Formats: sequence, structure tokens, C-alpha cells
Amino acid sequence: MEGGTEVKWIKHYSSSHKILLVGEGDFSFSTCLARAFGTARNMVATSLDSEPTILHYYSNGRRNLDELKSQGCTVMYSIDATKMAQDSNLLQHKFDRIVFNFPYEQLFFENAKKLIVVNGEILVTHKTNSFHCEWDLQGLASSSGLRLIEQAGFMLSDYPGYDIKYGFNYTHMDSSFECQPSSTFKFGHA
Repeated sequence: MEGGTEVKWIKHYSSSHKILLVGEGDFSFSTCLARAFGTARNMVATSLDSEPTILHYYSNGRRNLDELKSQGCTVMYSIDATKMAQDSNLLQHKFDRIVFNFPYEQLFFENAKKLIVVNGEILVTHKTNSFHCEWDLQGLASSSGLRLIEQAGFMLSDYPGYDIKYGFNYTHMDSSFECQPSSTFKFGHA
């Protein structure tokens, strides 16, 4: 028990963690965490897109955003993961976990490193087949002064309600894609 409240977990994430989610598409992952925790007061969920873009292109965007806000989540729009450490609102916080699921941007580790606590973790879920292996996440993280803590297999079924979206192409933003095989890579300060 922490502060009289039961700590709840869903895989790598705890209701006691201060969590920053970046690159959210329709916000279904952050909504999944909020449901598991029974609150979202410990979370800041961000998207590169503006709120009108999310509402226009994602069929569940409004529902997810409304649920997050009612659960106490801080939602921020037009946040570029490669420049997030320059955002004055984010700089006011240090996070236990920074989460970027299925990114299409490789250059965010340096920014994320500036926003985690000493023992914090940066979690990147990424496909592990084909050209996705060429990203060399471990090498990218290492060049930013981070070390691999763990690589754990990712199963979509562990996250009820999470609907993985393409997100980078306005023609297919609301389309889901096959995420297997994938892993969650946990990085921390070297």
C-alpha cells in the first residue's frame, strides 16, 4: 500500500510510477493503463498531432481523450518526442517511466534521458522482424548514454483495449497493424 492506496500493475507499469507516454495515436494505450490503475493522475499522455487532428482521424479519439481527462490524465498535443525536453511544461517533471510504442522516429533517446529520474526507465515497444531490426535500438540508446535493462516479448493481449494504429499517414491513421513479433525494450541511465 502506498499512501493508503493499493498499487496496481499492468505488465511493466505501476500506478505508483509517474509515466510520460509519447507518440500516442488514438490514446488507447494510455487509456488501457488508466483503466488498469483506476486513475490516470500519474500520467502525462502526449501526441505529435493536434487535438482536432486526433478527433478527425481516429474513430475512438474522442472517447479515449474524454476517459483520460475524467481519470485525471494530463493530455498534451503537438509534442515532438525529439524535442520534448525543450517543452517548459514537461521540464517541470521527472518521470519514472517514459513510454514510446511503435515509434517511427529514432532520435528521441537524448530527450527522454533528460526527463527520467535516476532509476527511471525508457520503454520502447518495437517490432523485431525485417527492416525493424536495422534500427538497432540498443545502439541508439547507448549513443545517448543509456543501457539496455531488459528486452521482453510484447503480447497485445496483455493490454486490453490497446489498438495499435499506423498514425503517421493520414490516409491510414485509424487502421490497425499486425504488431507481432515485437518486444518491449527497457533502457536506463548507463
